Amino acid sequence: MTREADQEQLSEGDRTAIASIRQWIERAVIGLNLCPFARAPHVSQRIRYRVSQAVDTEALLDDLCSELQSLRAADASDCETTLLIIPHVLADFLDFNDFLDEADAAIEVLGLEGEIQVASFHPHYQFAGTSADDIENFSNRSPHPVLHLLREASIEKAVDAMADSEEIYRRNMATLRTLGPRGWADLWRDPDENA
Repeated sequence: MTREADQEQLSEGDRTAIASIRQWIERAVIGLNLCPFARAPHVSQRIRYRVSQAVDTEALLDDLCSELQSLRAADASDCETTLLIIPHVLADFLDFNDFLDEADAAIEVLGLEGEIQVASFHPHYQFAGTSADDIENFSNRSPHPVLHLLREASIEKAVDAMADSEEIYRRNMATLRTLGPRGWADLWRDPDENA
């Protein structure tokens, strides 16, 4: 969430990181409807944005565990989900991907299996069997590495409301292929540039 009072306590770097992730959510995730479940918590300000100061994976694991426990303790009507933004470590996608095993282990150790899960986003995200420049990879490309902590109850509720949740993936791939690399780049232009 990072309300106005919280914003004042953040460093300029943290505010910039959060702003870039919010822009990504607004223009890509919601703007392209890559995740039909994202709009409601965004509009109702039930997304907690946290910037990890970790410069190694040990410190990042501590931050992740802290955020997992904070999300568990928070009322879903106040904080439905958390985006843990990671600007200082795991710039390499393969290292980031390897860290996901540690994230899953943390969920197990904290007894959160079936309660919270972690989705991952990265500036160099690459699905298995794709080339690095395949447009399909952009569905999971964010300005910074991000661990998205999701309540399983929220996921189940959203999936139950859809006739075919697999359709999301197929639609996203079609949207990105139609958009293409140039259209993706255009998403990040300042609206004043197009005037």
